[in-house]
Amino acid sequence: MTSTSLPDSLIATLPGTSYTDPAIFAQEQEFIFESMWFCAVRSSELAKPGAFRTVDVGRESILVTRARDNGIRAYFNVCRHRGARLCTEEAGEVKRAFQCPYHAWTYGLDGKLVAAPNLTKMPDVGRTEYGLTPVATREWLGYVWVCLAENPPSFEEDVIGEVVTRLGDAEAIERYGIESLSVGNRITYDVKANWKLIIENFMECYHCATIHPELTEVLPEFADGFAAQYYVGHGAEFGEEVQGFTVDGGAGLDRIPGVAEDQDRRYYAITVKPQVFINLVPDHVIFHRMYPVAVDRTIVECDWLYMPHVVDSGRDVSRSVELFDRVNRQDFDACERTQPGMSSRMYAKGGVLVPSEHHIGAFHDWVHERLGTHPPQ
Repeated sequence: MTSTSLPDSLIATLPGTSYTDPAIFAQEQEFIFESMWFCAVRSSELAKPGAFRTVDVGRESILVTRARDNGIRAYFNVCRHRGARLCTEEAGEVKRAFQCPYHAWTYGLDGKLVAAPNLTKMPDVGRTEYGLTPVATREWLGYVWVCLAENPPSFEEDVIGEVVTRLGDAEAIERYGIESLSVGNRITYDVKANWKLIIENFMECYHCATIHPELTEVLPEFADGFAAQYYVGHGAEFGEEVQGFTVDGGAGLDRIPGVAEDQDRRYYAITVKPQVFINLVPDHVIFHRMYPVAVDRTIVECDWLYMPHVVDSGRDVSRSVELFDRVNRQDFDACERTQPGMSSRMYAKGGVLVPSEHHIGAFHDWVHERLGTHPPQ
């Protein structure tokens, strides 16, 4: 079935190969994840100079650290001598420098080459020219974003612009003071599904009445099948008897002071392409980062963020964590159920989107645009 033969109520999805072909995934790594701003790590994880974390961005390993001037730096995690991986640990801390375990080439936190065996006998080797290759960085919402592109696109347009498109203005998210919140819990999910299936699932709520009983109890309008992301500026309202965004609808924790009156008792969901989901509720923020590692496998790291005094005092956050942990597991189970079907001959030309899902078509158009491909006619 082609798009021209569909009734007006339906529009075509991407074809099955878009979710299963390693060659297409390699294109996505190059033209999406390695070319756009990518949310890498929570800034608070790099608490002092020498703290570092390694992150896979597309096909590259990136080393993110805090330098001696307290600024954030990011580098390709590759020794300039013979290409050995400099840091193999996911996270750690060094005192003054990173040393390659192969030939002991040593780099300062500013990326400069500071030592190597017999380096003094090679005065023509520039300390900066043969230092670590830097990566563009930006801090926003308390996270470090990196971009591997030689000429990074506008952060204001590509990242902040996504939030403005969803909420109507940047101030709407700034009221939550996300950069000042503390991580109350983190769960990492290993999802056996293509990254696009996860984004498509997050963008729509046609499935909510079917697989999210806890969520639709708290947000009754979701049972009608229209996601909050369907309308610019709209936040789904809590049910009349619901006190907080918790698994049983009971009272939540301390409200974030900056949240406006018209944002109270409402839930907002934002997709920041290509790999971030942000959920806003009055007393906490749920921040997802996706790390696509294979055509059929995606790691999702999810932070629950609260007022610092809530976390520091040891308050029980489990009821709010449990609600969206259940939602995530229900969603990821659905994505894993869908992934095998992408290889079926019945999905060779794709499936269809009903009216409440039509906005996903804009995401598919965006994928085609990034890859320089054209949808089938």
